[in-house]
Amino acid sequence: MGLKDLFKRKPNRFLQLLIDHSALMLQGFEALEDYVRNPNKKHAKAVSSLEKRADELRRILIDDLNRTFITPFDREDILALSLAIDDMLDYGNTTVDEMVILDIETNDHLKRMVALLRESAERIHLGVTRLSDRPHITIDHAMEAKSLENRVEEVYREALAELFHGPKDVDHVVEMLKLREVYRHLSNAADRGDEAANALSNIVVKMT
Repeated sequence: MGLKDLFKRKPNRFLQLLIDHSALMLQGFEALEDYVRNPNKKHAKAVSSLEKRADELRRILIDDLNRTFITPFDREDILALSLAIDDMLDYGNTTVDEMVILDIETNDHLKRMVALLRESAERIHLGVTRLSDRPHITIDHAMEAKSLENRVEEVYREALAELFHGPKDVDHVVEMLKLREVYRHLSNAADRGDEAANALSNIVVKMT
C-alpha cells in the first residue's frame, strides 16, 4: 500500500451500500438478458440468486439507517433510491418466474426490452458511483436512464399492438394474455428505473 492509498478517503458506508446494491441490480439484468437470449435453468437461477442478494443488502441498509443519526444525504432519498433499485430487480426476477410458470418462449420484443433495461441498470449504477465526486455526471446518467425508460415503453406498446392484432382462436387468446403479463413486468421494471433516476437527481439537487 502506497502513501497515497493511506490518505485516500473511503466511501461513506451508505454510499458504498448503494453502489453495491446497484451493482447487483446490473448483474441481475445481465443475467436476465442471458435468460431471454437462451432460456435455461442456469440463467433463471442466476437472476433469482442476485435478486435475493440484493434483498439482503437492502435489509442491511435499512438496519444501518435505523442505527445511524447522520447520513451523507437525506435518509428519505437513500430509502427511495434503494427501493427503486430493489423493485426494478424484483420485476426482472418475476419476469423469469412468469416465463417459466406460463411456459412462454422468448421473442424479439422481450429481448429488446430487456437489453434496454440492462442498459438502464448500467446507467443507474454509474450514476450512483459518481454521486460523491462527480454529481454532474450522475445527472447525465440519470437523464440517460429516463430516456431508456421511454424507449422501453415504446417497445412495450409495439409489442402489445402486435400481440393483439387479429387473435385467431382461444389458444391464441390465452397465449396473448400470458405474454401481456410478462411484457407488463418489464414495463414496471422500466418505471422503477425512472424512479431510481428521479431519486438520483433529487440527491444531486440537494447536494449542490
